Amino acid sequence: MSIGHTLLGLLESGPRHGYDLKRTFDEKFGQDRPLHYGQVYSTMSRLLKNGLVVVDGIEAGGGPERKRYAITEAGITDVAQWLATPEKPEPYLQSTLYTKVVLALLTGRGAAELLDTQRAEHLRLMRELTRRKRDGDLADQLICDHALFHLEADLRWLELTAARLDALAEEIRR
Repeated sequence: MSIGHTLLGLLESGPRHGYDLKRTFDEKFGQDRPLHYGQVYSTMSRLLKNGLVVVDGIEAGGGPERKRYAITEAGITDVAQWLATPEKPEPYLQSTLYTKVVLALLTGRGAAELLDTQRAEHLRLMRELTRRKRDGDLADQLICDHALFHLEADLRWLELTAARLDALAEEIRR
């Protein structure tokens, strides 16, 4: 996820302080990985330097000064271009799990056990996501569906690999 583009997009509804940006980001996108304040302010500094935001005001308070940021026309154009650009599908051609299976076979360790352990972990996470999806709002349901579909694909791969372990072991030992 592009944090800079996401913060710019949040600014399109109007100027905000860094604290407000972090809170809204965490509510909408960061439930599992909230932003750190330092990340917000370093990103805003970069956006300011690049002319994508401006400081719309500074408020003094009991603590440090609070800058209010506003998006510029260049920032709006940048967000529009980012939204219009499709994400590159990321094939897992260098999977860590595949590497572990091959190394287990090469070193005489139990690749079948490795696959069983991984399957159990996938199923545990799927149960957790299913509970979260059932209890969540529409945003939670959609993000959980995304994760569940990826985990289902992984499970299919685990089953296929388990069925082909003997052939794979023979092939890599040549």
